[in-house]
Amino acid sequence: MRVCLVYDCLFPHTVGGAERWLRNLGERLAREGHQVTYLTLRQWDRGTDPGVPGVDVRAVGPRMRLYAGPGRRRVLPPLVFGAGVLGHLLIHGRRYDVVHTASFPYFSLLAAALARPLWRYRVVVDWHEAWTRGYWCEYLGRLGGKLGWRVQRLCLRVPQHAFCFSHLHARRVAEERIHGGVTVLPGEWAGPHEPLPVRPAEPLVVFAGRHIPEKQVLAIPPAIARARETLPELRAAILGDGPDRPAVRRLVEELGLAGVVAAPGFVATEAVEDHLARALCLLLPSRREGYGLVVLEAASRGTPSIVVAAPDNAAIELVSEGENGFIAPSAAAEDLAAAIVQVARGGEGLRRRTAAWFAAHAAEHSLERSLEAVLDAYRGADRVLS
Repeated sequence: MRVCLVYDCLFPHTVGGAERWLRNLGERLAREGHQVTYLTLRQWDRGTDPGVPGVDVRAVGPRMRLYAGPGRRRVLPPLVFGAGVLGHLLIHGRRYDVVHTASFPYFSLLAAALARPLWRYRVVVDWHEAWTRGYWCEYLGRLGGKLGWRVQRLCLRVPQHAFCFSHLHARRVAEERIHGGVTVLPGEWAGPHEPLPVRPAEPLVVFAGRHIPEKQVLAIPPAIARARETLPELRAAILGDGPDRPAVRRLVEELGLAGVVAAPGFVATEAVEDHLARALCLLLPSRREGYGLVVLEAASRGTPSIVVAAPDNAAIELVSEGENGFIAPSAAAEDLAAAIVQVARGGEGLRRRTAAWFAAHAAEHSLERSLEAVLDAYRGADRVLS
């Protein structure tokens, strides 16, 4: 089968759930013998290999800064990327049986829809998230939010087969009466199904991700300060980078936590894995997640997770209370601190239960299961969705 994957980011040149999923999918499809092309913006130096074995990676737009302000996407790069995707598909669309695109940024999806009548390929769309109208207005203001919500609805009207990674967002997509079907994919876990050796926990809380408002990283230092009233040896590592990192570092200083809470920026994958392996817990106070792969990464090492109950947070679907972590009622310092203390009191028994939870659920959430579902959808979708 000839498959075209479409996203403006490529892992590991940029780090996020959607690009990790599509890179892993592309490599697995290539190993299965399928012809795979990956359209993206350039994120690597000219003349160098973008580094995806077996996949024909093509830049359809220049290197561009994707984010501006407090973690919000700039408008120009999606427009440039959408134009590049449209140009490529108008010329080369006959090569593909399937065009598989991330829903966001939306202009590449609209480009795939515009070119499809010429070449009649199937359109498959990953909906990691489908935002409510209220969230759009919160994100972009009243006028910008209404426009964003309408563009999202326009994209949902495109005939397509939709993939979601959570029941939360699958329900939202299905409510739009999408034409072509919705499949909830089992997961994105690409590692081994057996848990790794469980290391003794250090009094260390770890966050790993982008420092953007939705991740609520500014809630972490106050929570650590509060939890240290009960656990005085507690430390934290806030890994990753983003527009909120300077504010995180200022808050650490203001709370007198220098030397207790570290915010080193982006670190190598091996360093993230080491931190997760020896952490007391992963703390993910995000209020908006389309999946939450890092919860599985932590559980594979017997490390429980703390997530936050929020209307747009699908990561809560990956946490079973008391088995592999806890769901805090909010990101308030007292709620996060109480959850951290719960984890500490759970001790090695909780780490063993977390490893057992992972062993029982890793195959269920595996990339292999999702790949099977994707190929079934590729084969089973109508050649033309009208």
